[in-house]
Amino acid sequence: IDEFDKMSDGARSILHEAMEQQTVSVAKAGIICSLNARTSVLAAANPINSKYDPKRSVVDNINLPPSLLSRFDLIYLVLDKVNESTDKRLAEHIVQLYQLDRTPAHAVVPQRTLMDYISYARREVHPKISDEAAQELIRAYLAMRNMSGNKNVISATPRQLEGLVRLSEAHARMRLHSTVVAEDVLEAERLMKTSMQSAAMDPTTGTIDMDLIATGRSAADRNAAKMLAAALKDRFLAMSAQTISLQELQQSAQEDTGVEVSITVLREALAILGREGLVSVSRNQVTVH
Repeated sequence: IDEFDKMSDGARSILHEAMEQQTVSVAKAGIICSLNARTSVLAAANPINSKYDPKRSVVDNINLPPSLLSRFDLIYLVLDKVNESTDKRLAEHIVQLYQLDRTPAHAVVPQRTLMDYISYARREVHPKISDEAAQELIRAYLAMRNMSGNKNVISATPRQLEGLVRLSEAHARMRLHSTVVAEDVLEAERLMKTSMQSAAMDPTTGTIDMDLIATGRSAADRNAAKMLAAALKDRFLAMSAQTISLQELQQSAQEDTGVEVSITVLREALAILGREGLVSVSRNQVTVH
């Protein structure tokens, strides 16, 4: 799927079911049925404004809801960086496409052979997880859970464990082997860790936080909102009932704390105080009770 970030909401809702439950529900001409989804999804998306901002998370850079982005087992960043060697190879390849007397590049594996190999592997090879591989999967999952070094930061969830299982089975299928062994799990773990280090890295702390992919909010953002809520609570308790603008509150909060306070963090802090009945927010107005 190309231009994945420009898909309609209707198409995205279909993908949610297909990627979460591996089924597709169809209702046409009075017939309602549920079909099995037996294909993988390989998608490419462009960043907002066609430029990736390394200071922001993947969710902030791509116009995709976290609930859909977290369905992918592997997420890789392909960044356009200036490199004379790779730039030269790319330029030579593009120029050769326009040459009349160009010689087609030699295929390492003939296309027909590759298609037959993939077809045979999908149709005939159905690997089973061995006891050795099962123990290796558990070890890999526990290691990934401890990657952040912080108990308050989630670096892996059961969804990553299910991804490890799928990738291990796929690697065994590539070898045309009927059993998943430790070698397959190690390769799946390598792919998963490489993906997490690029896509799930919190740019503000430098740690891996899967909440960035799952919810679009990092543990650092949640902690900042809680600290801001505590500071605002003392201020609101000393105030009489009044209404102030959100921008005015943001500016005064930045002056009091000495750090930049985003509107998102401010709204989250106000939501915490709202649940305690101290304030209510209506559009861009904050009412202190």
